[in-house]
Amino acid sequence: MGQQTQMDRVVDYFNRWQEQFPDILSVAKASEQRLLKAWEGLGYYSRARNIQKTARILVREYGAELPADYKALLSLPGIGPYTASAIMSIAFNEPYPVIDANVERVLCRIADLVKPVKHTITRLQLQQLTGELLPDGDARNFNQALMELGALVCKPKNPHCDACPVHNYCQALATDTVDLRPVPGRKEEKIDITMSCALIVHADRLFIQQRLPNDVWGGLWEFPGGRLKEGETPEQAVIREVYEETEFSIIDLQPFATVVHHYTKYRVTLHSFWCRLSRDKTTPVLHAANHCHWATVDELEGYPFPSGHRQLISKLLAGER
Repeated sequence: MGQQTQMDRVVDYFNRWQEQFPDILSVAKASEQRLLKAWEGLGYYSRARNIQKTARILVREYGAELPADYKALLSLPGIGPYTASAIMSIAFNEPYPVIDANVERVLCRIADLVKPVKHTITRLQLQQLTGELLPDGDARNFNQALMELGALVCKPKNPHCDACPVHNYCQALATDTVDLRPVPGRKEEKIDITMSCALIVHADRLFIQQRLPNDVWGGLWEFPGGRLKEGETPEQAVIREVYEETEFSIIDLQPFATVVHHYTKYRVTLHSFWCRLSRDKTTPVLHAANHCHWATVDELEGYPFPSGHRQLISKLLAGER
């Protein structure tokens, strides 16, 4: 849940998740739509699906318990080296180092590492450092303490060096390079995408469709639409996209709202338009979706949507027109 998400937001999501899915068995038995709804707003929805895939494997093969084995953990969907190390050390107190962004920062300052933090040499130096520092029989407390040190004391900006329990060992403090460590890599530029979607109204209901499982945001619901082609206006794009996806012809387009949202390396500008069908045919021919529904505005709250569409729904629920 903490991937690309501030921890103060994660706490609320985690608590709500635990209320709905208190154990592995409840995750395994839940519907995917219920899981995605609980995850809505965190992005990277494949993580929620992988949690369920793993839960079902654990129920089937491990008695609904996580195995205390690093290689077995790595074989589970969604669990990579970092997560496997965190589970081994924090859950089972086994000697596995855990290197998150906070730990990277602490160690890059302690050792005054001069190469970018994602550089291969730096990664090897961090692995060596953590291996040397990890105390026998207390990996659980050490790893959590190191992460907390980075989060609360050795912060990215304005670190509390005077309150740091290891400041006497900090080479960056001694050389006055604390603000320069860790050395960042090249910042990835955002790719701008412009899209349009349609709020198709019929009998006081709005048309929504569920994205295909293997698509971007697979399994989530959306208002039909898509990306602008070169030379298209938002209005032209939404008319074309709606027809390609549903074979609906729409008319009487009126602008509703434009929202901006971010995912991975993309910055998406989403235009939306009120519209209606050109004829009374209300059953689509679906080309880009599994299911569809004509929903009231209030009913939209019960479906999981990607971030941009959720912003539009918030405006609808607030009474904007």
